[in-house]
Amino acid sequence: MNILEAKGLNKHFGGLAATSNVDGYIRKGEILGLIGPNGAGKTTLFNLVSGALKPDSGTITFKGVDITGFKPHKIARMGIARTFQSVKIFSRMSVLDNTRLGYLFGSTKEKEDKADLGDADAILDFVGLSGLGDRRAIDLTLANQKRLEVARALATKPGLLLLDEVMAGLTPTEVAQAMELVKKIRDRGITIMMIEHVMKAIMTICDRIVVLDHGEKIAEGTPEEITCNKTVIEVYLGE
Repeated sequence: MNILEAKGLNKHFGGLAATSNVDGYIRKGEILGLIGPNGAGKTTLFNLVSGALKPDSGTITFKGVDITGFKPHKIARMGIARTFQSVKIFSRMSVLDNTRLGYLFGSTKEKEDKADLGDADAILDFVGLSGLGDRRAIDLTLANQKRLEVARALATKPGLLLLDEVMAGLTPTEVAQAMELVKKIRDRGITIMMIEHVMKAIMTICDRIVVLDHGEKIAEGTPEEITCNKTVIEVYLGE
């Protein structure tokens, strides 16, 4: 079953095509990786799905509902949450209050089979921030600020979580911990689409990978298929 489908997505900024006739889908319960060079259109695609941008043409369907052009708050309530390439937290607020904000904008229709993620303290414990609830968000390390952003997204009770470079700038140990967290989230029944440049993470935890270049989808397949794709090697991975 596909939880999300995109057809013919086009978005231009001036004369530049950020996405060009992009088609794609995400199966319920999978981890989908989105890779490509800087400027390939990856974050633009996230912005289209999450409602931050409206496509010039094309459609986006979530759980069978056409959400094309919906406002971000409406999409969040329907069950799509995201993080950002540059961490966007409320720096002067506490870690706990940052997480609680997710409840204000999230879905009220998700089943209670995620009850152990049902309060902010439990979510902080789940992402590895136990005991840090009273800290100001600005006082956290970069790795923990990224965990906090994930916690806030989880508080919306999403069916689909969009992770935008959640491992960027982390140490190898922190990357390994982030990889485990992503797998734990999927094990809770949450579908994940992730933009990432850390190839070890993408190739290890993703079920399927989509490659963008200059706004166009140039390849799609399993990690094994992508690593052997001559076009992807030439454009992005290198020898």
